[in-house]
Amino acid sequence: MNPLEHVALNLACAWAAGIVVGWERSYNGRAAGLRTHALVSLAAAAAMVVAFQPPAAYGQWMVPVQLDATRLAPGVLTGVGFLGAGVIFKEGISVQGLTTAATIWATAVFGMLFGLGLLAPGAIAAAGVLATLTVLRWLEATIPVNAYAVVELRFHANHTPDEAKLKARLAHAHAQLFDTSFTLDHPGQVFIIRGRVQVASPDALVKLLPHLEQLPGLISYDLDRIGK
Repeated sequence: MNPLEHVALNLACAWAAGIVVGWERSYNGRAAGLRTHALVSLAAAAAMVVAFQPPAAYGQWMVPVQLDATRLAPGVLTGVGFLGAGVIFKEGISVQGLTTAATIWATAVFGMLFGLGLLAPGAIAAAGVLATLTVLRWLEATIPVNAYAVVELRFHANHTPDEAKLKARLAHAHAQLFDTSFTLDHPGQVFIIRGRVQVASPDALVKLLPHLEQLPGLISYDLDRIGK
């Protein structure tokens, strides 16, 4: 295999691996999907390929310059880090896009491995990323996990429940209330209790709603899940 064919193989493998990982992101409705991951992997591989080309002469004195892969790699990862930050956003009190940002960064890493000609390690890394996104997603859905939410309860000021009684009532619904704070508003007519709620599963948050609606003196409430 001549050098050009070897380079083409490295770039093709990086591009294909980026497409496979990007397909998983696109399938799950993420903004950074197939094309983004394919481009990141291909560009990272291309940056590494440049470092293995014969020295070229640049500048007024035509001094041969050989690019150093150990210096190119940190630059690639730093640039990809900024790209990954672009897919992270805050939705209410939850932060979204962290997994996609990590996937973009990991895609750049296995892209560089392909660019260096390390096809087997690159393929293993790409397979590990894909397995993390698919197999561990299934595992997360099967293992028991606690769910958390921020709750705001608004009561008529003259019908506000005692904090201990409120916590006991929620405990009866298998929910724990903690980090509470209190506000008197409108003016002096509405008593607001804010806090965080912990339940045994995401489904338990839905089951908690009827219990909140039955609280004496309740005017309205907000329940915002933390994380998704």
